[in-house]
Amino acid sequence: MVNLLAILLGWDKTTLLIAAVSIFFGMILGIILALMRLTNNPILKALAGFYIEFVRGTPLMIQVLFMFLGVGSIFGWSTLTAGLVSVSMNSGAYIAEIIRGGVQSVDKGQSEAARSLGLNYWQTMRKVVFPQSLRSIWPSLGNEFITLIKESSIVSTIGVAELTFQTRAVTGLTYQAVVPLFISMVIYFIMTYALSQLLNVYERKMNKKYA
Repeated sequence: MVNLLAILLGWDKTTLLIAAVSIFFGMILGIILALMRLTNNPILKALAGFYIEFVRGTPLMIQVLFMFLGVGSIFGWSTLTAGLVSVSMNSGAYIAEIIRGGVQSVDKGQSEAARSLGLNYWQTMRKVVFPQSLRSIWPSLGNEFITLIKESSIVSTIGVAELTFQTRAVTGLTYQAVVPLFISMVIYFIMTYALSQLLNVYERKMNKKYA
């Protein structure tokens, strides 16, 4: 039991790496896509809309396989790189819709007031609208971040040696099915619960700030 725990804990770092990188780049992509959907430029709006609907309408596993076997084979990507790109691009589509919904929930009078003060569109979004929308979108963003930790297991299908991949390997070596799976579930729970508590702390601080 102790040996199994030590082995599996050695691979949760890869799981956390995938989640952290995907959150970082997913946020950047999500903000860009959300702003494209909110702009008055019909071309940018159409491109962002198509990307978001296409990504949300196809399974993440298929996206991972396509990125590894298709794009990854052209550029010589490793399994980890293909997995990181796939999960980040997938997350970006969902984060974009979360941000768009939050931005649209901010009263239009705030934007009009900012524009009357001389701020352009991007300055209004960055300094006025987005900070106000963060409070309403934070719970949904938190759920997306937690989901990313669990969805990182999908990259095991292309051979990325993260927690789920190692769990299957340990099961095959030890001929024990239940114990490795149970340990894996506990590790996933600890990671998601810890992140959830950190997100709750920040949410409480925001609520106090805007109370």
